[in-house]
Amino acid sequence: MTFRPETAKPLNELAEILLRGPSTLSPGERELIATYVSSRNDCLFCQSIHGAVAAYHLDGNEQLVLDVKESAERAPVSDKLKALLAIAGAVQRGGKNVRTEDVERARQLGATDREIHDTVLIAAAFCMYNRYVDGLATWAPLEPNAYRDPAARLCHTYKFPRACRAFAASSHSARRPPSRCPSLPKFCCMRRVRWRRRNAS
Repeated sequence: MTFRPETAKPLNELAEILLRGPSTLSPGERELIATYVSSRNDCLFCQSIHGAVAAYHLDGNEQLVLDVKESAERAPVSDKLKALLAIAGAVQRGGKNVRTEDVERARQLGATDREIHDTVLIAAAFCMYNRYVDGLATWAPLEPNAYRDPAARLCHTYKFPRACRAFAASSHSARRPPSRCPSLPKFCCMRRVRWRRRNAS
């Protein structure tokens, strides 16, 4: 996001408030919501990095993250979180898909109005982030291991541009182009150009 700092600042602040700010939902639960929405939007980078962050918060339980992505209703999470994930999934399809009965179900299972509000906002925000990332043609590695160290750094600092720099540095290889992320579009584009020139046949 160093490409345009004036827009990066509010985007980063929103993500930090939603995922790490004071809340009765744990950071792991909020990261699961972000991961679930990102997976439904087929955004590889966001579902991978936020899935790794969620797993870190959940004592390294990567299988739980996979289970949520496959089926939130069948995943071994609380009934309240299942109801919130259903609301997040409805938002991902379109805001008008959130039904009164979805909200009432969440309330009956113990969700507060603020938790419901934040779930809707996390889902809506990550639909935007997902489109931002994919709209910039972000390259992301397929190997889950590539996200674990950056996720750990993100959990400790939650400074997204810094974590993306760590991700970009750790993913560099002579066999593949350096990664791009919305935090570093100009920097990473230059690295990819140098990589193509160096590896041109």
